[in-house]
Amino acid sequence: MASPAALRELQRELETKADDLNKIQKDISKNHQVRKKYTIQLGENELVLKELDLLSEDANVYKLIGPVLVKQDLAEANANVRKRIEYMSAELKRLDATLQDLEDKQNSKRDAVLKVQQRIQSRQAGKAKA
Repeated sequence: MASPAALRELQRELETKADDLNKIQKDISKNHQVRKKYTIQLGENELVLKELDLLSEDANVYKLIGPVLVKQDLAEANANVRKRIEYMSAELKRLDATLQDLEDKQNSKRDAVLKVQQRIQSRQAGKAKA
């Protein structure tokens, strides 16, 4: 027979585990938002790189710095864009690894929540039989 105190303790445990699960789900959502931002920026920079590759070596390239267009060397512009692409690709890989870790944690927390729910149900069923 389940005592009311034991049932309350299980309810508190369930709430704690559910809160942890919600936090992980929020982190996953944030990860998706950041990934989306980097994916868009990566695509834009890859387009810029393709455009730079089409230019002749003596072409004028300008960089927007605040409200001013500043002339920039083509090789320097090319190198800067490649560095940005490299950085964003590395960040996307890091975010993928983080996402995998968060999904693993989410699955284990979800399992823990289900186990606590089952314990509560079995205790309530035992109480109903008594």
